[in-house]
Formats: sequence, C-alpha cells, structure tokens
Amino acid sequence: MAHEGLWQQLDMLDHNTTAQRAKCEYLPDPPRYVITLLNTGYTVNISDRQIFSNQTCSEPKDAEFLEQLCILAYLINAQDSPPANKYVKAENLPSGQFYFRGLHSLPTEKLEEAFGKSPELLYEASERFDAKRYEFGDASIELYGLPRIPLQIVIWGSDEEFGARASILFDQTAGTHMPLDALGVLANLAVKALVNALK
Repeated sequence: MAHEGLWQQLDMLDHNTTAQRAKCEYLPDPPRYVITLLNTGYTVNISDRQIFSNQTCSEPKDAEFLEQLCILAYLINAQDSPPANKYVKAENLPSGQFYFRGLHSLPTEKLEEAFGKSPELLYEASERFDAKRYEFGDASIELYGLPRIPLQIVIWGSDEEFGARASILFDQTAGTHMPLDALGVLANLAVKALVNALK
C-alpha cells in the first residue's frame, strides 16, 4: 500500500487531537477526517486507508499519490498554532537552504511560462481556490494549500528588457506543520493546479 509508514504513524494518534491540530474535522462512524487541500475537500478513511475527493459535482475520486502524501504528512505533523502572517522564501525556512536546491527547487519556471506574458491571468486562474489578491509584483495571491499552510505566489511580467520572474513564498510557520519534502510537493501541486486552471 502507498505510504504505509505514514498510515501507521497516523493510526497511533488521537483522532480528536489530530483534527484540532490540523484544523480539520473528525467524524467517528466510520472513522475519518475531512480536510481541504487547495480548496478541494477530501475524506481520509482511517479504517480502509483510503483518501478520496468529495466534490459535490462528481463521484468520489481517489486522491493521487502526491495528494495523499501531503494530506498524511500534514495530519501527522500539523501544530495547533496560527500562521505568522509573515512570508519567507523556502530557503529561509529551517534547513531550507540545504533542501530547496537542484532537483528540489520550487517550480517557479512553470509559473513564469504560464503567467509571465499576462500576469493578470493569475487572478483568473486562482478564482476557484478562494485566493486573496495582493499588491506585490505585477500580480500576487495568497491561497491555502492546507488549513494551516498559506502560500503566496508573486509574478513579475516580462518586458523588452527583463524576462518574467515568479516567487513561491511560505508562511514562516510552514516548517512546523510539514517536513520540507512535503512542503515542496504542496508547492508543486499548487503550481500544477493554477496552470491547469488556465486550460
């Protein structure tokens, strides 16, 4: 089974305490968590070890491998504490300067390709994620990847002199709620969702 080790860790935790830490809902019959990932609701069925989306407009759909990874890592690690409302680069998270490089670099190039010529399209793409607009760069938003993990996306458009630039910023507390590898996956899922929303 995928993520067997994570399921085993989750099994050892108190359900109600976990739900409080992760700012989600626990329902006892059958035992399950209901949690939001990128503005989509998911059910985490504890006894069957299944995670599926519960969008009202379609049949339940099994969560993808990386979606499952993010949700399980978050449920296990999340802390009952609010965001700092201070955004930092991934490299400025504890140990981030060692992790977010090379293969683990954040996918800013995909954002530059998708939104660099028309930064305002970021607002259109982010509507379904309940994103909040900001005034940084040429276009910027805040969206919640998971209930305690907001992300900030900033786009600077290209012109005759400079190419497009993009930043993916994390709340300063993000590293207390998930390990760095899972945060990297969350950022990739957010970028993929935003780019796909343009299509």
